Amino acid sequence: MDPNAPKETPVTDEVAPSVEAAQKRRKSLTREYLEAIVYAVLLALVIRTVVIQAFTIPSGSMMDTLLVGDYILVNKFIYGAEIPFSERHLPGIRQPWRGDIIVFKYPNDESRDFIKRIIGVPGDTVQVRDNRVYRNGQLLDEPYVRSGSFRDTLSNHCGYSYACEPLVVPPGSYFVMGDNRDNSQDSRYWGFVKRGKVRGKAFMIYWSWNGDSHWLRWNRLGRYLP
Repeated sequence: MDPNAPKETPVTDEVAPSVEAAQKRRKSLTREYLEAIVYAVLLALVIRTVVIQAFTIPSGSMMDTLLVGDYILVNKFIYGAEIPFSERHLPGIRQPWRGDIIVFKYPNDESRDFIKRIIGVPGDTVQVRDNRVYRNGQLLDEPYVRSGSFRDTLSNHCGYSYACEPLVVPPGSYFVMGDNRDNSQDSRYWGFVKRGKVRGKAFMIYWSWNGDSHWLRWNRLGRYLP
């Protein structure tokens, strides 16, 4: 071997481990991001299914309590969250009660969600007479009903399908009505809401947009719905 020959730098595998380590770090980082996204989606689905869900108001049937363009939050936990693909619910804090504003699956088309106020619970006797609502023989004081409609007009005529005569609310069902009585398709026309169809209780307006004037209704933001 010629001692005067130029020395060659030996080839080693020192670079390979660093490249492999970088690739592993990138894979690990990508996996962490994907896992974070998956967990976030799952958490959002759980919250939406079990705790709170957002809805928007598309019609005036609950005016003036709720306006077209109101965005509301619905508490699904209070009555017990829905068990997916069934009409059963997990244990809740309490049952739906008179005066609650509820979101439910429309009995004639369950792909649609309706929102109304509970007037009668199981065992109550409900009657609509002379444009007044009676529950268990007592005339209801309904300050939430839209002024200038329904309760301000007396009429002996009753053209509804339900509750023209005293009507007992059966077990596991509710009699519901919109606050805008002259413009509300409710239990007077299609009957009772079954317990299994109730999705939750509306409790807050978190956003409100007037589509006609393209203006935000600041005074409605954060409004609590008892």
